[in-house]
Amino acid sequence: MKYQIVYSKTALRDLDRVWNDVFEASKNDNTALKYINELMSKVEAKADNPKSGAPLYYQDLFVGYYFIVFKAYIVFYRVDKDKLYVDRVLFGASDYMRYLHLGAGE
Repeated sequence: MKYQIVYSKTALRDLDRVWNDVFEASKNDNTALKYINELMSKVEAKADNPKSGAPLYYQDLFVGYYFIVFKAYIVFYRVDKDKLYVDRVLFGASDYMRYLHLGAGE
């Protein structure tokens, strides 16, 4: 069964930010577009087996998120029934646990 991929509004804004970051670094539209396409292809590859992503743990408990690392970014997603929900695409060196609202930094 192939899962339907659903991007949250926040994840779509994150992808816009990634595109802008790559464009600023490269000054090339094609480079930024290729980067985004490759990132999204990695997500699409999980549609057949979404639980093959790395599970995210906080304080030794699975928090319901899986993640995919793509170069400098991490894609965080959840699985429910026949859908793969992409919630965030964050810079890997950021305090992503805070952005995911899992209690980090409290």
